[in-house]
Amino acid sequence: MSDQLFSTGAQDSQQQGGGPAPLPPGSPLPARMRPSTLAELVGQEHVLGEGSALRVAIEHGRPFSMILHGPPGTGKTTLARIVATGADAAFEELSAVAAGKAEVTAVIARAREQRRAGRSTVLFLDEIHRFNKAQQDALLPAVEEGLVTLIGATTENPYFSVNSALLSRSQVLELRALTAEHVEILLRRALERGECGEAQVGEEAIAFLAQRSGGDARTALGALELACETAGTGPHPPTVTLEIAESALQRKAVRYDRDGDQHYDLISSWIKATRASDPDASLYYLAVMLEGGEDPRFITRRMVILASEDIGNADPQALVVATSTAAAINLIGLPEGAHALAQCAVYLALAPKSNASYTALGAARAHVRDHGAQAPPTYLRSGPLKEAGYEYPHDRPGHMGPQDVMPPPLSGTRFYHPDENEAEMVARLAAIRRARGLPD
Repeated sequence: MSDQLFSTGAQDSQQQGGGPAPLPPGSPLPARMRPSTLAELVGQEHVLGEGSALRVAIEHGRPFSMILHGPPGTGKTTLARIVATGADAAFEELSAVAAGKAEVTAVIARAREQRRAGRSTVLFLDEIHRFNKAQQDALLPAVEEGLVTLIGATTENPYFSVNSALLSRSQVLELRALTAEHVEILLRRALERGECGEAQVGEEAIAFLAQRSGGDARTALGALELACETAGTGPHPPTVTLEIAESALQRKAVRYDRDGDQHYDLISSWIKATRASDPDASLYYLAVMLEGGEDPRFITRRMVILASEDIGNADPQALVVATSTAAAINLIGLPEGAHALAQCAVYLALAPKSNASYTALGAARAHVRDHGAQAPPTYLRSGPLKEAGYEYPHDRPGHMGPQDVMPPPLSGTRFYHPDENEAEMVARLAAIRRARGLPD
């Protein structure tokens, strides 16, 4: 299946008049709603921000060869068409699923004719990862000499699926899944243009389609059109209810208020299930949050907190896993980022638990609140209050010495008491105390 945002299902193999061919009568809603200008485009701000290379290329009509990498329905085909329109270039569109070397050769031949007529050519090659090395190599001379500006689209990692020679002649741009807010903008735009006729679409149905379409604008718009058609067969005035939207999208609604009690109830339930070392319950509450459109960055923040508060030094690697998950979410977002969230949830649930560090800090802070902050020993200070007498641990055997580093009134006070899940810490602390000549 073609991975084109707002695809008509037909291949516009050639458009001599500059930009894509006009839509045939009866085209589906995703095709009718395809943005034709940068002003209409929604999402992808990270590659289309003011002054970005891609925006400047479009605004000045100076396209460059690129590989657009991202999930379905994120605007790869739309961007290619906008690039061609901005450059007043002939637009050639092929799908690597159906096209072969002969079709590529024909495009190159037409591009030569266009060049003689003083026009450039933009070749959009959908699913470029499906071309084998020989087919990709056939494009190299035309791309290298600038005969065609190649815009390849792929849902696969181009660094694994596109040969290095072609990559070296192209810029790789990652497109991200649209947010629910982005998709909702497109849905409301379709309704404002009257694309759904007399059908009235409830707010609940709009929010559902936006949140449950997985960031795929084509899916959301296609479901909206089907829902409006379904509503039109019932009593008038036709109304798209949540139930009709569910049927059109073939998914059930998850009633989830991101700004209300459910938002906090679900994350609280996830934390407690993970703390209880139940990976199945942890995954379930994670799934509910994701299906309800929860911000994954909110989830990863709680994962990082839990890694320190509830696991701590029973498994220090848990914090590394949690912070790496947060970095992964910032890098790739959803939907692919859900894999990292699941991996982290399972790791945290199965990790040994200890709140000894968290409890120790709480005890230390409580002591400071109750008794005030005691001055450190003078030999630990810096600046004008510093006095001689500090013993440098690295000058002693084992890099440890007996000198007391607690404030004098607190000498011998202990806040940290490692528990049975911190056996390594218990042994290490006992060895340190013996080496420093302190009582166990």
